[in-house]
Amino acid sequence: MRVVSGSRKGTPLKSLAGNLTRPTSDKVKESIFNMIGPYFDGGTAVELFGGSGSLSIESLSRGASAAYIFEKNPKAVSIIRENIEKCHFTDQVHIFRSDARNAVKTLQPLTKIDLLFLDPPYAEEKYYQLAEALAEAGLLTEDAIIICEHEKRLTLPDAYGEYVKTKNPIYGNSAVSIYMK
Repeated sequence: MRVVSGSRKGTPLKSLAGNLTRPTSDKVKESIFNMIGPYFDGGTAVELFGGSGSLSIESLSRGASAAYIFEKNPKAVSIIRENIEKCHFTDQVHIFRSDARNAVKTLQPLTKIDLLFLDPPYAEEKYYQLAEALAEAGLLTEDAIIICEHEKRLTLPDAYGEYVKTKNPIYGNSAVSIYMK
C-alpha cells in the first residue's frame, strides 16, 4: 500500500497485520480520487474507521489542508501515527482514538467537512447512517462529498439528507458509493 498521487506520491504506508482492518487497495483508492478530485485546493477530510489513515493521507497529498481521523483500535492508531509522521503531515492531522459514533459531538466545534470517508467493518451496516447524522448536524459543506466503501452486495440508501448517490462502481467484492448535493 502506498500514496498513489500528489506531494507524497509513492510513499509506502503500513497497515495493521491480520484481518481487523481492511485497507483500501491502491487501485480502488486511485479510482475514488479520480472520481472525486483528483486534486484539491484545501478543504478538510474526515475519515471514520481510519484503519491505516491512507484515505486521509491521500487527501492531504492531493491538496486537502487538514484531516480528522477516528479509529478506536489502539494498534491501528499507532499505525496511523507512523504513516502520518512518515508523510510529514503531523501538523495537519488530528487523530481521535474514539468510536466513530462520537464524530458529530467531537467535530461540531472544530470544523466543517469537505470529504467524508466511511469504510466501517463490512458486517456493520448500521455505521453508514453516520453520514446522515453528520449531514443533519450541519457538519458538511455545500460542496461536500461522501465516500462509502462497502461490500458489493450491500445496497446503501439513494441519499443521506440532501446528499444524493451519484456513482456506485464495483471492484471485486467491494463497492464505492459516492454522494454529492
